Amino acid sequence: MLPRKVAWTTTGRGSMERLVERQSPEDDLERVVDVLARSRSLLFITGAGISADSGLPTYRGIGGLYNAEHPEEGFPIEEILSGEMLRWRPELTWKYLGQIEQAARGARFNRGHEVIAEMESCFERVWTLTQNIDGLHRQAGARNVLEIHGTLHDLICMQCRWQQTVADYSGLKMPPQCPECQAIVRPRVVLFGETLPSETVERFYGELDAGFDAVFSIGTTSVFPYIAGPVEVAHRCGWATIEINPTPTRVSHLVDIKLSMRAAEAMDAIWSRYRARRRS
Repeated sequence: MLPRKVAWTTTGRGSMERLVERQSPEDDLERVVDVLARSRSLLFITGAGISADSGLPTYRGIGGLYNAEHPEEGFPIEEILSGEMLRWRPELTWKYLGQIEQAARGARFNRGHEVIAEMESCFERVWTLTQNIDGLHRQAGARNVLEIHGTLHDLICMQCRWQQTVADYSGLKMPPQCPECQAIVRPRVVLFGETLPSETVERFYGELDAGFDAVFSIGTTSVFPYIAGPVEVAHRCGWATIEINPTPTRVSHLVDIKLSMRAAEAMDAIWSRYRARRRS
């Protein structure tokens, strides 16, 4: 068992260096299938890269929403999308929240989300820790999802107890106001400078304490310590670690298998090979 409070630290040892490929992509896919064949419990850590195959932009990386040094207002995006800015200039924060929602509007889950949902029925224990606020994992049918950054679709009042779930923001007046007290409304998401939801964090600690046979990091650059941390824990504990990302990330040097592929393509290939092996 792991201690209840895992220290979320990053080693920084050559974290962004390109790995030397020792296996062919086909060999690496088969190695992942070998891992699944001897596993009962799986943890998936997902980021914007898995939703990119649904047409959503990533936040960092090629074509990322956060790549510009300073948006047109002159503030770094981390300041604009912060809890402090939401209180000070809600119209500015909501402008960019609206852009994120607009980019995700109408998107549907892809094969990567679907495979993870299917795996829940084929292994004893499968959990997904996602940074994504688009709700696509649940749309695909996954049940054991920990949305560490919340979801765009749940709105709450910043002063009273009013709340509502919306399909999209098309009917909202920006910045939206509470129909009961006229205070500013916000989505139930974690903005920069805010704390993570305690219930979600505690649930994740409990699952991590129980241990996993394999940990997958999919479509995330792992810039946040609490996203890199589980991979580091897995590395120390000897659990199998797999990364699926077209580019090197902060945890690439820690994983056993690195697939430089897009998420949906990789997950479909892994799952097809796994099921074919089980049938043979």
